[in-house]
Amino acid sequence: MRYGQGGGSPQDGRAGQGGSDELYERLKAYEGRAAATAGVGKDLVNEPMIRHWCEAVGDTNPAYAGPGAIAPPTMLQAWTMGGLSGHPDRSGAYDELFALLDGAGYTSVVATDCEQEYLRPLRPGDRITFDAVIESVSERKTTRLGTGYFVTTRMDVRAAGERAGTHRFRILKYAPAAVRRGAKPGGPPGMKETGRSLRPRPVINRDNAGFWQGVAEHKLLIQRCGECETLRLPWLPGCNECGCQEWDTVEASGEGTVFSHVVMHHPPFPAFGASDDAGPYAVALIELVEGVRMVSNVVGVPYDKVRTGMPVRLEFLRTDPELELPVFRGSEG
Repeated sequence: MRYGQGGGSPQDGRAGQGGSDELYERLKAYEGRAAATAGVGKDLVNEPMIRHWCEAVGDTNPAYAGPGAIAPPTMLQAWTMGGLSGHPDRSGAYDELFALLDGAGYTSVVATDCEQEYLRPLRPGDRITFDAVIESVSERKTTRLGTGYFVTTRMDVRAAGERAGTHRFRILKYAPAAVRRGAKPGGPPGMKETGRSLRPRPVINRDNAGFWQGVAEHKLLIQRCGECETLRLPWLPGCNECGCQEWDTVEASGEGTVFSHVVMHHPPFPAFGASDDAGPYAVALIELVEGVRMVSNVVGVPYDKVRTGMPVRLEFLRTDPELELPVFRGSEG
């Protein structure tokens, strides 16, 4: 399984130009070194976390509940995460690598994609252990976000001492590109002439290209299984309920409510703020009237007025000349 999170990829970037790259040679020396050794998950695989996960993503597969339940395979990374307190199992080599990048001016980071391989189901009560390695560091690349290096870490996950899966996580450590003040010639009317940074670009692949084509046409398209007619969002290559790979789409009405939300205070990211000061902004899980949920921004109300249950209405926001996104407008009334 592979899913993207935005920010470009090693295939999208262009190699840095001009002469040898001494920094790359130093970074390359970290390939194959341990990023974490004999790590232990902070919690056993457990039913409450499985339930919360399934509720958040709207997955009602009966395999994840009741006697003999297993954890959703995509929760593989969840059992290894260190949380806000961090992980004591991380190696010195990992910290050294990132300190080297930070010291050279590549101080920004964005996740780009993740690949997972599942070898056996995880069940409540399993103790998760893992080892991680710095698998690769790319040559210097230039992306829309800026110039930097893609770092791939591979984690081998075990359950009760038995190999359970592999998790590869790729990030871009980059120096942000300077944003030219003013809109590009030919940009949409009303584009603010500011130096605000751009939002990360969505990763568009063969599984979700139709969704983004719909957005370009101001349509929010939901997949519908060709066998059991279950609706699903985000788009997936197969149905969670019956496994059928045939599907069509229905257009969302645009009506919904805030199912849950968080307010992002740090780190500041001007591209998501309501103004150039990069102030706090609300990120919400929106439940559409069709019954599916999606993550988006709530606009039209102050961030501290967003509430669970608030009615919202779909609209499309032009964030820059090259990107338009579905967002939801709330009403304090």
